Order: sequence, then C-alpha cells, then structure tokens
Amino acid sequence: MAFDADALATFTAIAAPTGSEGERLTWLERRLAGAPGKRHRDGAGNLIWRDGDGPPAVLVMAHVDTVFDAGTPLTITRDGDDLVGPGVGDNAAAVMTVVSVLESALPPGLVVAFTVGEEGLGNLRGARHVCADLSPACAVAVEGHGLDEIVTDHVGSLRARVTVTGPGGHSWWDRGTPSAVHGLVDLAGPLARSGANIGTIAGGRAVNAIAAQAEMLVELRSLSEDELTAFGDRVAALEVAAPLAVECEIVGRRPAGRIDPGHPLVHAVREAREGLGLSGACRSGSTDANAAAALGIPAVGIGCGRGSGMHTVGERIDLASLELGCRQLEAVLGALAR
Repeated sequence: MAFDADALATFTAIAAPTGSEGERLTWLERRLAGAPGKRHRDGAGNLIWRDGDGPPAVLVMAHVDTVFDAGTPLTITRDGDDLVGPGVGDNAAAVMTVVSVLESALPPGLVVAFTVGEEGLGNLRGARHVCADLSPACAVAVEGHGLDEIVTDHVGSLRARVTVTGPGGHSWWDRGTPSAVHGLVDLAGPLARSGANIGTIAGGRAVNAIAAQAEMLVELRSLSEDELTAFGDRVAALEVAAPLAVECEIVGRRPAGRIDPGHPLVHAVREAREGLGLSGACRSGSTDANAAAALGIPAVGIGCGRGSGMHTVGERIDLASLELGCRQLEAVLGALAR
C-alpha cells in the first residue's frame, strides 16, 4: 500500500493543541465524507466513525492532539524517505494510517475514535469518555512511532502544579526577603532527583525584583498505582519556610495498567505481526489504551511507523515504514475479526 505523504503533510500542518482539536476533526470529516459508515462527535468532542450500533467488538483509537501550542510554526518538509515536522509522527501518522486502511471498507463490529485530550493536561479525556460510553470488548490504541513492539504495560502518571508565593520586593532595598523562585527551586531539586520530571517552571517579574510568585508543573510516570499515589501524597506535603507559602494541585492522573502477554488479544496481534516479519516483543508505553485498561477492557498499543524526535519540532517519520504500518493494522484487524 502506497502511503499518501501529501495527505500526511497537510494533516500535520493543521494546528491541534490539546483542547483545540476542532480544525483537524473538521478536516477528517471532509476527508471521510464519502467513506462507508457514519460519523459524529461525542460528548467529549471525539470523532466517532462506525457502521452499526451497540458495543463494538473492537475499538480503535488514534488521538488527534499534539504537544505543541498554537504559536508553533508547523513547517513540514521532506528529507529523503522521511517527513519532518512537529507532530508528524505523534500522532498525525497514526491518524492517517487508520484513514488509509479503513476509508474504503469499515469492518462490522469495529468503531474508530479519533480522540481528543490525549497529550499534556488532556488527561486522556477523549479515550476515557469513549471507552466508558461504548464498553468495547477490546481496544487498540494506534500511535505514530513504535512499529517494532507492542505496548502491553500501560505507564501511568501523576501530574501536579506547585505554586510558591511570597511578599516580593526590590532586589536591593528588600534584599534578604525570601524569593518565590528560590523557594520553588529548592523544592524542584529533590523532586527531580527522585525521578520526577519538571516539565515547566516559571515565575518572577524582572531581573531586579524579588519574585512574589513562581510555579512548576511536575510529573511522575510509573507502572505502579501505589507509587503514583505515594508521589501525590509527597507533593501535597511540600513545605516552604515563612513568609513563603506553597500550594499544590493535582492536574492530571493517568491510570497504570497491564495486559498479560498471554491474553488472546496479544496473541492475535502477535500472530498478525509475525506474518509481516514484525517482532512479537512487548514494551511499556503511555497511550489511549491506559483509559481502556483502567476500566478492565483488554487493550494494547501498536505503532505504525519508525522515526525519531518525538515531542520536538524536528520530529521525523520514515514514510516507507508507514506502508508496513498500514499492512500491520490491516492484519491485526483481520486477526481480531477471526
């Protein structure tokens, strides 16, 4: 199957920050206007594509949002066999793989959800809603990268906003007054050394002003729900010396989960991949499949391409690998139908 690189470039160039996915969904609605089945947007804003009613045998999810804000230049270029640009692999390549495979024939019992709110503080909003709403027998999350392994261990995360406030002041006349920035840095160091990621940090007003406010967004990822809970307790207990004050808010919780490698769903996916010369190796990952697993729905994640630079403006995806990714998705859906 020849992959439509031009369509992928066009889709990637449509901005879709988490919470602002509408333009991409509109593009998909136009692209699929003549495709089989029917389409609608659900209560979370996902674009649902199906032919029939009732709980699906298989739910395929591909998220449409990106980590990039609306001001990020979305310049997409060709470099040999690679397409390069922000979000080209994560997750535009996955969305276009699903479209390429299914726009001419939508199997009975299959529902596709182009989901919103997967990245950042979206907190799997779209996947949580569609899994709870449709109660599928099993779910497959499609990602742009990661063609060479199957995601069976679903990495959870806890995300928190930590804010430090103080009186502020003039850097000379009020010297000695505690700075909110200094207080925040003192908190950030131990958290980072414990394995958490400090995703953003900001604060202060000017180079010659003692900061009156500073905040950071911090995340811990783990396969252990107990570890995530303990991290949340640790963040909630953070303290600073007066007159500074600290406030902690949990802004996201992505559940951890796992499907046994011997489960029939995993067996079917492995069987389909082995027929294409792809590995049956399993790995951990964080995808829309987390939302299904949290509800007890058997779920895996599969990648559809090979690339690099995920979550950077220099992200790239190998177009030839996407042709193999399309054949993989066809084979997987065929195996699940059997």
